[in-house]
Amino acid sequence: MTATEERPTEVIAGPPRIADRLYHDMLAPAEIVELRARVRGIASRVVAPVAARIANQDERTDGFPRDVFDALGAEGLYRIPFEADVDGDGLTHRATATAVAVEELAYYSNSVAAIFDVHCILAGNAVNQGSPEQRERWLKALIKGETVGAFATSEPGASSDLSPDAVATRAERDGDGWVIEGRKRWITNSVAAGFVVVLAGTGSRLSTFIVPTNTPGLTIGTADRKMGNRGQITADVVLDRVRVGPEALLGTEGGGLKIALQTLTYGRIGIAAAGVGMAQAAFDHTAQHLKTRHAFGGPLAGMQHWQFLMAERATEIEVARDLYLKAALRLDSGIPFPEPEAAMAKHYGTRLAGDMARDAVQAFGGFGFTSQRGADDEPGPVEAIYRDSKIGEIYEGANEVQKWVIARQIFGRDITG
Repeated sequence: MTATEERPTEVIAGPPRIADRLYHDMLAPAEIVELRARVRGIASRVVAPVAARIANQDERTDGFPRDVFDALGAEGLYRIPFEADVDGDGLTHRATATAVAVEELAYYSNSVAAIFDVHCILAGNAVNQGSPEQRERWLKALIKGETVGAFATSEPGASSDLSPDAVATRAERDGDGWVIEGRKRWITNSVAAGFVVVLAGTGSRLSTFIVPTNTPGLTIGTADRKMGNRGQITADVVLDRVRVGPEALLGTEGGGLKIALQTLTYGRIGIAAAGVGMAQAAFDHTAQHLKTRHAFGGPLAGMQHWQFLMAERATEIEVARDLYLKAALRLDSGIPFPEPEAAMAKHYGTRLAGDMARDAVQAFGGFGFTSQRGADDEPGPVEAIYRDSKIGEIYEGANEVQKWVIARQIFGRDITG
């Protein structure tokens, strides 16, 4: 059986895509418009049919959705963010294309979007800043989907705060190599990863290391059970005197914070796009329900409350999409820290996802609060979006931190810190 024959062929249509009528993309280059259509088709075949399974799974027993990860690799999605010299697609606007792919995946499953984000934007982007030898060894396998990438900055006592004093994981020189000691927490993809990019203190500064997960002393903890994003498996990564050679150092000694912050800035654009994808999905489901659900003598959409609320949400989705596209286009233009747009896009898009998901649950009433209806086993249309949306306001830098970043652009670091 060929790879093409193995790919899923079922297409899940879902509610009408209202953005196709309301949203006129005047920002994205032609290659991005074409890429959106391609990823949307892949997501409808690969992700949509299993989205409910992923949304309601048990992280510890069902584990990493390898079938979906492999299918996306077979479709070439991991090629999107990278240059042609490492077998990537070599697009001109790689960050923008990657963010658009995240939106289209999140429309059906924020878990799958998060897996893609961490694999490509975090782990992949970090390794892409490494030496030619590191890119050849790790990046080509990541792009083909032969190995899973993970990115480990967060710790029990350090998450949004990545200052050298807050990061407890340490790397000490040992001959020509390094010995790493510490514990990382909330590490997406760790249970399936072939390597982890680890941020650790080296002296008074921070450095990054590529650590294969089969290295002696590295263990993966028990998977977390979470409210949402249950297909995005997270677990602790424990490093008990893990020895790595000099080839593991990513970039320069002491240059790890710059790599981490640049990578996380890129990641925030991806999370913003995921927020837009979830908001759009909740919006489309709600609009269809309001048109077809009759009460008090007519469709719910005939009530001015819902008309005005949906008009506001449509406007906000338009703004949120343009914000993340602008941030991504600035990143593609060569600006490594596209602020304040990245912070604006992240906090606005993720907040909107939560607001729209809450509105969707309210519009659907009891069915909106249901994951599966007992009478006919019909899956709840928006309950998983409601659960999944909350994490966007927390990870990749909590939204309070994003507002602080924006405030620094307004008032300056001398005032805001």
